[in-house]
Amino acid sequence: MTRAFEILHYDLTGIFDLDLADPAARRRFWDETHLVAALQGLANRYRPRLYLRYLAEQDDFWWNVMREPGGWMDGRPVRHIGSLTELLEALKSVFDGAVVWDDRVPATSNLASTMAGIENLLPVRFDESEGSLYRELVCERRLLAVRRSFRAADGAPMFTGTGTIPDTALPSTGSAKNDAYRWLIETVVQTGRANPLKHGFYLDAWWHECWFASDPFNCTLANHDYLVAHGGILWDLHVWEDEAPVDDPGQRPGTDVETLKLLLAACQQRAGGRMIHVAGFTPWAYKYTDVRTGDYSAGGHHRGVPTEWRTTEILTCYDAWLDADALSYSAMANASFFQHYPVPAHVPQSAPQPTLEALTVAGLLDADGRPDEAIHYAHYVGDYDAAAWLYWHLPRLWSDPARGTLPLSWAFNPSLAERFPLGMAWARRHATANDVFVTGDSGAGYVNPYHFSEPRAFSGLPDGWATWERHSQPMHTRWDLDVIGFILDGHTPNMDARGWETYARLSPGGVILHRTPGAQHGVRSGIPYATMTCDLPHDPEAAAHAIVSRLDPDGPRFLVFRSILKSPGWYVAVEREVARLLAAQARPPARAVDLRTLLALVRAAEAAAIPASS
Repeated sequence: MTRAFEILHYDLTGIFDLDLADPAARRRFWDETHLVAALQGLANRYRPRLYLRYLAEQDDFWWNVMREPGGWMDGRPVRHIGSLTELLEALKSVFDGAVVWDDRVPATSNLASTMAGIENLLPVRFDESEGSLYRELVCERRLLAVRRSFRAADGAPMFTGTGTIPDTALPSTGSAKNDAYRWLIETVVQTGRANPLKHGFYLDAWWHECWFASDPFNCTLANHDYLVAHGGILWDLHVWEDEAPVDDPGQRPGTDVETLKLLLAACQQRAGGRMIHVAGFTPWAYKYTDVRTGDYSAGGHHRGVPTEWRTTEILTCYDAWLDADALSYSAMANASFFQHYPVPAHVPQSAPQPTLEALTVAGLLDADGRPDEAIHYAHYVGDYDAAAWLYWHLPRLWSDPARGTLPLSWAFNPSLAERFPLGMAWARRHATANDVFVTGDSGAGYVNPYHFSEPRAFSGLPDGWATWERHSQPMHTRWDLDVIGFILDGHTPNMDARGWETYARLSPGGVILHRTPGAQHGVRSGIPYATMTCDLPHDPEAAAHAIVSRLDPDGPRFLVFRSILKSPGWYVAVEREVARLLAAQARPPARAVDLRTLLALVRAAEAAAIPASS
């Protein structure tokens, strides 16, 4: 095997030993992580070459999965790199120099990552002080020549929020932050230089002002590698029109969201009828919400969930879906490496299909095809609409000895395979017959389906349902998915008839709704549906009480309960307590099933003309 197939392994975990209370150490933490993430994206653009050890527990686990006998990287030669200088020397063929950004305008850190992927450059913050990365790599060792700078020739900021935006005829927005992104739209996006289909909604260098608001890895710099590899676009913008963000309090309120709409519109025009992938999430601990951490305020008056929902509404209106790397598990290294994992054309489920014959044999249907008299309910096992969350939690979930002892419906969005196909395929390979896979919010990517229908409030674009179906169908087919585990509508109305017709083709096994369209369960457009009953509390006993309190013989017969990041052992504890409570209260029978089975029973109940209680 030749050196061309050698894997470079670089341990970056020492970066977390730095004392971030020291401003110089904090700058070094950001600068080195930023540069290495971009370098990894360039190195892994065409094949997997550089693997980072960044989050030790997660990255070691997935490294060992790949290196196990018969694994993807079994037998590949590995070279362990001991220093940043050695790493740059080993990969000097993949970069052409440096793009220098200006910490006086924090948004230029995201511009630097964007241009890194487009021009094969490495992002470096301008800083000539002793010990800085810029001084070391640019001034002293001369390992990087400056090819692009976001500083004016006289050393002043390139973007000032006054006059005319550089390199354009556009008047300033009055905001240096927004001028930077308008420059990007005008000179890079609209000229076709950037990949319009790959976006990252990731925190910019304002992090230096609020680093203590969350764990250091939640700066999300490690996530940049995938966007750099694809020549994508990184941004960090507010979504509310009625307030200025904490990082730019002098802007006219709503300037950020106007810039975001311009960016999305420019990309949608170049998307060629394809969906736009937006990895990342509202950095709610740092910006754009009403969250407070000690003396620090994220500066907004809107709460976190409404801000999430507003973001998703806007994105959906521009045919974009969210790969929601949310706090506090927002960091993910090595996506540019994982993306090359060879996924088979079809990855079947281990769980059998709930056919009428199978349901009858299981005692769930009688000989006439009628469901038994029990109330049936299912656990929606969420939330896995983010590759980062799957990367963090799958090792813990799949090693739980309780897994496989009861039916669980894992809401792994198939779109997570864009950045983490290794984890998606590994989970399927080790699934039991009780591990049923459905999609999470709202299918092949987190969207608000209502906003695919005209009139599309934020964009004014024509109907987007055909675009969504073209995007979704191949993923549903590859990953053997026929149930949408949760259509999340946020604050929007329920989807219309066009939406039902589309989902009938995408998910013939049925859908779970955020809000009821009338009856709590039934059949519409030929597919069964049920409505999410409630979210369960964290404590297993409290969760069991919440379930039992809703098992009303005069109420809905088919219920769905949502929980987040819970282990199989937690569900076993909940079910044990449910059984105890039912026995103690002499309650009518209830039976936990998976979501595919639950929806098949809804269909059978409708076919047998059993009234659906609302």
